[in-house]
Amino acid sequence: MKKISEEPHFAICLNNKDCEDLEKRKIYRIIPDEEAENEGYLRVVDESGEDYLYPESYFVLVELPLKAQEALSSG
Repeated sequence: MKKISEEPHFAICLNNKDCEDLEKRKIYRIIPDEEAENEGYLRVVDESGEDYLYPESYFVLVELPLKAQEALSSG
């Protein structure tokens, strides 16, 4: 059995103030970016299909089962 990733690479959007490319209550893929995280941001693959920095406070990190991670990553 494959192990589920220990580091969350997904987050649920809680706030999309002034962000047309984010939808509240939707799960987004997070790309690890230590420098951005140190500044209070997350690198998120948004509705445009590209990754951009958004305030960390707009999201809550979540751990997903492996099948869900694979399904969300392949899209």
